[in-house]
Amino acid sequence: MQLKEYSQEELAAQPIGAWTGQAYRLVVGALRGRLAVEDLTQPHWWTLNHVARDPGRWTRAALVARLAKYEDLGLDFDAVFDDLLARGWMTEEAGVMTLTEAGEAGRVRARERNAEVHRQMREGIGTADFVTTINVLRRIVANLGGDGDLPD
Repeated sequence: MQLKEYSQEELAAQPIGAWTGQAYRLVVGALRGRLAVEDLTQPHWWTLNHVARDPGRWTRAALVARLAKYEDLGLDFDAVFDDLLARGWMTEEAGVMTLTEAGEAGRVRARERNAEVHRQMREGIGTADFVTTINVLRRIVANLGGDGDLPD
């Protein structure tokens, strides 16, 4: 896709909030759309990823405490956990959640769908430019009092 060229002055005068907001809506919308193919939400994906990455650690309360800051739809995490349990993708014993083989297979499918969106998003953007963009956004976040560190 060819983009129209603008001068540095024109680009420097652009409202960062408008561009980051539009990028957020498009990226997250694409990710949510790809996950919805399998009736998953981002909190489903986050849950599967966390439980897979650190088996034996995650209780409902620990996952909610960890994931709530990323959730912007007002979803009930217990409903997400219950859905994954009902699908047979997780088990919950003594309050600790564990992925099943079906859950790991679902997580891998979701990861592949997310990777498709990431590939599309990064078309025509070199790694150095992408890294610069992330670092600029981290700095903006930190300058405004947010946490500029990478998420766990």
